[in-house]
Amino acid sequence: MITELMMMAQAAADAAPAVAQSVNGSFTLGLAGAGAGIGIGIIGGKAVEAVGRNPGASGKILVQAIIGMALAEAIAIYALIIALGGR
Repeated sequence: MITELMMMAQAAADAAPAVAQSVNGSFTLGLAGAGAGIGIGIIGGKAVEAVGRNPGASGKILVQAIIGMALAEAIAIYALIIALGGR
């Protein structure tokens, strides 16, 4: 029985780095996703505000907003690549 417990303890110790890496990857991905969501929301809100102030510039504002949203979303994609890269 003691031998079995020692084997189980060793198996848990061997699995600990993999579990820690998984948790760190999930945290990284969650944090990047939340940051990207907040960034996209701010960009969208400010774009709507800008069009409200100057409707004639809506075309230029839309282009800038789409570029900004794409760059913010790229951060989440980078985090996904980093989080899944260790597996």
